[in-house]
Amino acid sequence: MKRLHWPRRLPIDPYITLLLGTVGVAALLPARGAGADVASGASTAAIAFLFFLYGARLSTREALDGLKHWRLHVTVLACTFIVFPLLGLATRGLVPVFLTDPLYQGLLFCTLVPSTIQSSIAFTSIARGNVPAAICAGSFSSLAGIVVTPLLAAALLGGSVGGFSGDSVVKIVLQLLVPFLAGQFTRRWTGGFVARHRKVLGLVDRGSILLVVYTAFSEGMVQGVWSQVSPARLGGLLVVEAVLLAVMLALTWYGAKGLGFGREDRIAIQFAGSKKSLAAGLPMASVLFGAHASLAVLPLMLFHQMQLMVCAVIAKRRSKDPVPEVTPEDRAAPSRTEAGTATRSG
Repeated sequence: MKRLHWPRRLPIDPYITLLLGTVGVAALLPARGAGADVASGASTAAIAFLFFLYGARLSTREALDGLKHWRLHVTVLACTFIVFPLLGLATRGLVPVFLTDPLYQGLLFCTLVPSTIQSSIAFTSIARGNVPAAICAGSFSSLAGIVVTPLLAAALLGGSVGGFSGDSVVKIVLQLLVPFLAGQFTRRWTGGFVARHRKVLGLVDRGSILLVVYTAFSEGMVQGVWSQVSPARLGGLLVVEAVLLAVMLALTWYGAKGLGFGREDRIAIQFAGSKKSLAAGLPMASVLFGAHASLAVLPLMLFHQMQLMVCAVIAKRRSKDPVPEVTPEDRAAPSRTEAGTATRSG
């Protein structure tokens, strides 16, 4: 067996640095009074615009073509919205030894958010996996998460977190799902503009997330929620998240093999099924948790950076694996046929 070599430089996402800087600004200069009202209103508008862009970017044709590989997408959705939450619920037994109750709630919320799109595609491409399947799997997960995540949060978190109630489900539908659908319905007129200005609009949506982070952590500072977190608790959280990520990476890889998927599909399932979206999770936490959003998103922020570092190592390792020759029997297998269809349609 080949040894797993760690790269000399682990990939630290520059955007994570900006996020941490935003947290620092919120700690030193939190928005208060009228300034907090302005920041909250701007954050609400930014979230709605962010999901409008998501809707305008998603090609309906790509989504329909991706349905042909339904077994893979069902597997990813099951990992994202069933297996992950079950593991999150299991960490309840670590309170109060490793986690405080607020950190556990934030970790549980992290397990409820949808999968990533961009990084799943990038790592699948590096590892020579089924890229079209990764595109569709990430898109379907993000779309389902707009509805599934708040429903799961309502069922599993309930009223245990201040600011969260059943009305949050209605609120998130109005603030996230309606703008997304508006983006889909107007895509005929806005899709071309979005495609031509992808880089500029990418900066806009990332800036929107920074604004959401600033608003959430400002509210947390004003409410004094950070007095509940100690360095030892943060260390415990990191250990728990490392174990959680390792378990999901193993389950998605070997579980996909047990289900009969080929190498390319297993790669797509592993990277799409083991990851959580910071871009989708932050706006949702802001809507669902209000002033308590800062603690709710802390586990997600840490998990996001951890998954990027670990998956970058795995993708690099998989890119060096010898690709087995495709036999006539392999071509006749259902998963191979579906994978080929998805690849041609993408």
